[in-house]
Amino acid sequence: MSAPAPRTVVFAVGNRSRGDDALGPLLAERLENLGAPGVSVVCDYQLQVEHALEMAGAERVLFVDAARGLAADAELRALAPEPGRATFSHALAPAALLAVYRQIHDCPPPPAWVLAVAGESFALGEGLSARAAASADHAWALLQRLLVDPGDWGSLPAY
Repeated sequence: MSAPAPRTVVFAVGNRSRGDDALGPLLAERLENLGAPGVSVVCDYQLQVEHALEMAGAERVLFVDAARGLAADAELRALAPEPGRATFSHALAPAALLAVYRQIHDCPPPPAWVLAVAGESFALGEGLSARAAASADHAWALLQRLLVDPGDWGSLPAY
């Protein structure tokens, strides 16, 4: 007998060796330690087509990644499938991964959101910048609120 599908699948994307790009893995670690029921955490350097299989049966999907140029510490926005191709790697954007899901399952993907967390330095071998550390705390507070009281994510405003 297989385990039930998680209600929420969180994809945390990033590289711990590239400064603020570690925000995704850092938040994934916190989520795993939180142990919220019904939440599956997937942490990887990049999104790949195979990740579309991990969304099957989920009620919602959240992509967490570091981003440059944000006005706020964290921005949450709804996401729709959008076909895309990576030019020089197998990596996909979150919207492209949703499109892969739609293609292989012949049905719409679960509702999805992106939580972009502000970073400013992505150099190899660096730690988190002060801005990223503050952004991580803000994003963590938002994540806990979303996962403890999932309610209707569809009514969430863009941050």
